[in-house]
Amino acid sequence: MRFLKFLLALILLPTVFFVCVETGRILLSVLGHFRTVLAFVAGAGVYAAVHYTLYDFSRPYVLVHEFTHALVAFLFGVHVKDISIKRESGYVKMDKTNVFIVLAPYVIPGYTLLTLFLYCVGDLFVDLTPYRTVFLFFIGFFTSFHFIQTVKTLLEADQPDLKLAGGKIFSLVLIILANLIVLALVLKGLFPEQVSLLSAAENVLKSTLNTWRILVNYIVAHTIEAL
Repeated sequence: MRFLKFLLALILLPTVFFVCVETGRILLSVLGHFRTVLAFVAGAGVYAAVHYTLYDFSRPYVLVHEFTHALVAFLFGVHVKDISIKRESGYVKMDKTNVFIVLAPYVIPGYTLLTLFLYCVGDLFVDLTPYRTVFLFFIGFFTSFHFIQTVKTLLEADQPDLKLAGGKIFSLVLIILANLIVLALVLKGLFPEQVSLLSAAENVLKSTLNTWRILVNYIVAHTIEAL
């Protein structure tokens, strides 16, 4: 099973590359919206500055990390027995697990989604349009929190989650792919009229299939020559 997951990771590599390319194109396409981009980038920059100079937000990250495990486990109908939250580490005890439960915290930007939820609910009762810039600032802040903390966690510790999910290579490929998609979704939410996810998905699909067609033709041609 682990070998099959490793093989799947290799198969997904071209897809990861082209999703990265399309996400980059989306980023470039929205740079003209100065005020929105500035608020988002300012929030992301403030978090990065605070994280690397004043406070690394370890406990808030462990909190959202473990609760994301628990929430996704609950959605899959898995019984959560215990949750432990410490400053640098934590754990969730449950009956069973799967790839989605194990890797969820590395993909789902919990505080970003919570900010979006609170803004949408608040907007039902009060017109929050005048505070959109503040909202965008915090979306940038917590999106930066998610990406920086995810990279920090993956680089600084030998995460048992990656082994449990099916190996480091398989897990890292899925995490990178999913986070690129999450970033594209965030940008779609901020710039719904400028960002076309359907067009981006079509480009990724066409490029991936074309890449594999070239690779397969190359392998078949050289195999015939060898015979």
